[in-house]
Amino acid sequence: MAEIIQRDGTWAFDGSTVRITPGLHRSVPLFRQTYGEVAVPLEAISGIVFEPERKRGRLRMRLREGADPLLQATGGRLPDPADPYRLLVDVDRAGVAEYVAEEIRRSLLLDQIPKEPTKAYLLPGPPVPVSVRSSDGTVSFDGTQVRIDWSDTSDRLKRATGPRIINIGDLVQVEWLPNSGYEDGFLRFVTRETVFSKLPPEKDPYALDLWGSARRDLLTALVATAVTARLSHPSTRTGVEDGERHAPRPRLTTAAVPPQADHHDVLLRRLRELGELHRDGVLTDEEFAMTKAAVLRGF
Repeated sequence: MAEIIQRDGTWAFDGSTVRITPGLHRSVPLFRQTYGEVAVPLEAISGIVFEPERKRGRLRMRLREGADPLLQATGGRLPDPADPYRLLVDVDRAGVAEYVAEEIRRSLLLDQIPKEPTKAYLLPGPPVPVSVRSSDGTVSFDGTQVRIDWSDTSDRLKRATGPRIINIGDLVQVEWLPNSGYEDGFLRFVTRETVFSKLPPEKDPYALDLWGSARRDLLTALVATAVTARLSHPSTRTGVEDGERHAPRPRLTTAAVPPQADHHDVLLRRLRELGELHRDGVLTDEEFAMTKAAVLRGF
C-alpha cells in the first residue's frame, strides 16, 4: 500500500485502485467535500507526476480521455482547489509523494495500461438522487429526470414557463461553465429540440444562470456529472447534427402536469404573462414564439 495523507486529502494506492479522500480541513473546497471519495481504477489513469516547489509541491493525476464523467462534464474547467486529481503536498512529505507517484507509474507499466481514450466511463460519477440549490434555482436529478425549479430572482421568462422537467432520454448533452466570481457561469441541458437555441443562459428555460456564490454554484457540477454519466459515451456519438437529422423527435416533458381543474387556468395565466413580456419588449418575437411553444408542449 502506497499512501500519502495531507491537509487537502489522502491518496491511497493498493495496486489496482487509487482512493482519493478529501480532507476535513476548512480550506478544502465545498465541492470536494460534497463530491466525496473517488475510487480511480488503474486502467483509467494515463499518468501521474509530482511537481516539487519550494514551499509546497503538487501531485497531479491525468486520466485517460473519456474515462471520467466528471472531467467530461466540466471540460477541465474545475478550479484547481476543487480538482480531485490534484493534491497539495507539504515540502517535508515530498519523498512520500514521489514514492506514491512511482508506485502508480510502475503499475501502469507492468499492466500495460494504454493511454488512448476509453470507449466507456470507468468511474461512476456521483450517486443519485442529487439536488443543488443555485443562484438561479434548484436543479435535481433522480437518474431518469432533471427538474429545475426557478428562484424568485430568476428571469421573468423562466418563471413564466414554470418548473422544467426533462427526461434523460430527451437529452443530447450537458454544458457547464463555472461562475468565476467575475463572469457568470451556466448549466445548460441541451435537448434535441433546443440544440440550435441561441438564448443566453439568463433567459434560456433549459439553463441555470450561475451568478451568485461561486462556492455554492460550483456544486451544480455534481448534477452535470451525474447526468453526463447516464448519457451515451462520447465515443458512441456521431455528432449532434447527424443525430438530429436521423433520430425521431421524442416528446419533451417541460412541466409537471397540474390537476385537471387548474390545468386551463394555469395555461392561460402563463400565456398571458408571456404576452405581457412580449409587449413590454422583454422578449423578442423569436423568444416569444419559442417560449410559447415550450409552454404549450408542457401542457
